[in-house]
Amino acid sequence: MQHRPPRHISILMYHQVGVFAPMKSHRANYCDHRRFAAQMALLARLNWTVLNLDQALACLRGDVPTPRRALVLTFDDAYENFADYALPVLQRHGFPATVYAISGWLGRRADWFAKDPGRPIPRLMSGARLRELRAADITIGSHSANHVKLGETDPRTRRAELRDSKAALEDLLGEPVRHLGYPFGSFDLDTVRAAAETGYASATTCLRGAACPTDHPLALPRKAISFGDDLIGFWWKLAIKNAPKPALTAWRQRLAVEPR
Repeated sequence: MQHRPPRHISILMYHQVGVFAPMKSHRANYCDHRRFAAQMALLARLNWTVLNLDQALACLRGDVPTPRRALVLTFDDAYENFADYALPVLQRHGFPATVYAISGWLGRRADWFAKDPGRPIPRLMSGARLRELRAADITIGSHSANHVKLGETDPRTRRAELRDSKAALEDLLGEPVRHLGYPFGSFDLDTVRAAAETGYASATTCLRGAACPTDHPLALPRKAISFGDDLIGFWWKLAIKNAPKPALTAWRQRLAVEPR
């Protein structure tokens, strides 16, 4: 009997979805709402299985079979325009998604945008809006307490960022918060260990590639969807661009001996 390699799962990374003027930089932070709607319609038309993160973890552990075409949708920072533009499209198709929220910035403007003059500063969702999303079956994950680069902070700050965000979101939602997205994709081995100690079941990175069963659940790769991705570019990233980049390969080797 011919051995079949384990199936991978594409975890897509979005940030904002809405109406934006053309830009030359920071394009991975934006997705035009019309392109997003077309991307989701394509997934539905081609019968892709959109999993939530708990389902994806079960597949990667081998607890359940991985569908032939499987993906996860994640949205970093919890921008207010997610509720306005992305949520109605997801609900139309019955697609689950995870939104990573910055617990200390709920309802505030994303002031880190101010370092780029002329770049519009968006607003982040409030706690009340996050509760509405959870009632609509959107998973809420942590994106730290203050949107810091976890891999570059001191151990005490790192632990506080992970612990305080998880606790605050759990208090807000009344349920466990199991999933983490590393802000700016910044992490190191100590961050992975701190996330495990804090009780997160998964953490996503900005390492590029498709997730596979050998990946550490606290260092899952993703594929960034950018402002310039038309349907051809979207399909290429989703269905064809699965080979790991060198940075992902290096991290897989480093994490191979880490407890799971």
